[in-house]
Amino acid sequence: MDENLKNKIVQEVMNQLAAYSENDETEPIELESKEIIGIENPHNIEALKVMRSSTPARILIGRAGTRQKTGSLLNFLADHAAAVDAVFTEVSEELLKKHDLFSVQTVVVDKNMYLMKPESGKKLTEESRNIILEKCPKKKKVQLIIVDGLSSTAIENNLDDILPAFTQGLKTEGIEMGVPFFVKYGRVGVEDEIGKMLDCDVVVQLIGERPGLTTAESLSAYIIYRPNDNTVEADRTVISNIHKGGTPPAEAGAHLATVVKTILNHKASGVKLSERLKNQ
Repeated sequence: MDENLKNKIVQEVMNQLAAYSENDETEPIELESKEIIGIENPHNIEALKVMRSSTPARILIGRAGTRQKTGSLLNFLADHAAAVDAVFTEVSEELLKKHDLFSVQTVVVDKNMYLMKPESGKKLTEESRNIILEKCPKKKKVQLIIVDGLSSTAIENNLDDILPAFTQGLKTEGIEMGVPFFVKYGRVGVEDEIGKMLDCDVVVQLIGERPGLTTAESLSAYIIYRPNDNTVEADRTVISNIHKGGTPPAEAGAHLATVVKTILNHKASGVKLSERLKNQ
């Protein structure tokens, strides 16, 4: 989330709190560390620290009477604003140019339609199909697509690390990749249409996941082998929780190349791949 926007949100909340204060000399309010144990006079502080370090969930934040403490409330509001920001902002043209990605779009016309009609994010416009067929060679082993999904922040914050690692990983494995590109207003299922259109063996999709109050930066990779008209969600192999607080993007990119090699070797993805690995 943009730091200036975050500061504006915090300042607005501070102004609202000050308006309800009975004290004219309101002390400055700051965001408190999310690692702070908010329970007063705990019986076993060390046990609480272990518990707190085991999860990013909002636990042990304490309370002021029947309400949240101001610091934890501000953290909540800032994280909520970051999640909203991730959904409603767009992936920058600068990032696409930096990685030499051309852009196409689904039949979705704006963000409201994207949110209200999820199925529309699975189908490309005719113009987009023509652009892809013009720029992308068919019958490649792997086709990579980058999709904004529900978090442009995830794309902005992770692409610089995961894309080079994945590309280098494929080169090391001797796997040929087609021309990568960006899909605006896309859902996971859009990779099926692209895979069938380009007649490639594997489609790898990097997509921004639905943001939450823990992070708005989570990226996932959805990999599918030879999608067709009978493809179901169980046919996809997924690597999720890719961000600085989860699986580091550079590490995920290298691992993703290994997963693609396994999928190509076994000619299957998703549940079918799991079954073949189990029986080998």
